[in-house]
Amino acid sequence: MKMSKADPKGVLTGSHFMDGDYAIAEGGLAAGCRFFAGYPITPSTETAEHFASRIPMVGGVFIQMEDELASIAALIGASWGGKKVMTVTSGPGFSLMMENLGLAVMQETPLVIANVQRGGPSTGLPTLTGQQDMMQARWGSHGDYRIIALSPDSPQECFDLTIEAFNLAETYRVPVLVMTDECVGHMHEKVVIPEADEIDVVERKWYTGPKDQYLPYKNDTDGIPFMVKAGDGYRFHTTGLTHDERGYPDLNAEAQAIKVKHLIDKIDDNAEKIIRLEEMETEGAEVIVMSYGITSRVAYKAVQDARAAGIKIGTCRLITVWPFPEKRVKELAKKVKAIVMPEINAGQVVLEVERIVANDCKVISVPHYGGWVHDPNDILKAIKEAVK
Repeated sequence: MKMSKADPKGVLTGSHFMDGDYAIAEGGLAAGCRFFAGYPITPSTETAEHFASRIPMVGGVFIQMEDELASIAALIGASWGGKKVMTVTSGPGFSLMMENLGLAVMQETPLVIANVQRGGPSTGLPTLTGQQDMMQARWGSHGDYRIIALSPDSPQECFDLTIEAFNLAETYRVPVLVMTDECVGHMHEKVVIPEADEIDVVERKWYTGPKDQYLPYKNDTDGIPFMVKAGDGYRFHTTGLTHDERGYPDLNAEAQAIKVKHLIDKIDDNAEKIIRLEEMETEGAEVIVMSYGITSRVAYKAVQDARAAGIKIGTCRLITVWPFPEKRVKELAKKVKAIVMPEINAGQVVLEVERIVANDCKVISVPHYGGWVHDPNDILKAIKEAVK
């Protein structure tokens, strides 16, 4: 993929004191997002509000849609029109986006969705935190496919990972999710925004051959099809139906096998390039605390207390949650007595850990039902249980 630098027009630089929701918006702008369609929903509304005021400064468009279904539909249209696009939402809105998320997957439409998670189900806890949409992120739309989901633990990472989300979306021609939470979204911290010429952004892979020979779903040598801009004189068709290289419906088992395998393979075959982890003191550890998002920061106090008590403990933070780092988790499981996993849900991503680890070590879930973060003492208690 072609890499370029961020457009300096209207992009903030320097050190700023801002919350995670604002940082998501600034990250999107720095990545080249020039179309935002969304609908207000707590606790993500600040991102939309910030986009509304900032995107005209860089020559972009903000549209408040009538609901979340229309929001993601507008993104798909604008993406095929040649723009980098994103939206932001929370639990109930995320649910409404699932059908069109599947459409974007099938059409191989690059776009970014940020989900500032709150407590659920249903209306739940609109103003309070949760991590209860993590399995929905992976399996929420119907059918077989793969997804990329990143999990920031700070306003700085909200900025950085939003840029990365756009780069991944453009590289692999897929929707990408930024799965943050109310605590990180409303947390104010220092955010350093580099100069535009220090920010690498991926440019979409545009087709430049004869117009009458363009095929929107013909894979290039890297397995990713080229795109064109609707309205530029290319004849093409895109649909949510199973389709051939022309984008025309091809409704049979053979075509289905080709299409679905492609949607899976382009993520699985590049998983090692996509996955990001942050490990600390995992070598020689008896126990590893695995976490993501705000829970990683809360768990650190428990880890410090465990070390003070003489327990050999390491940490593994999932920056990329999907695709899941199966290979590395399997390696770690063979070296430790237990993996302890706190989450602000009843136990979701821990199910993936249990599946991969099998009998290699103990897996101890530390669930929390939302509304607030864990008490570090609950995590410490699980760590001590792990070394008995």
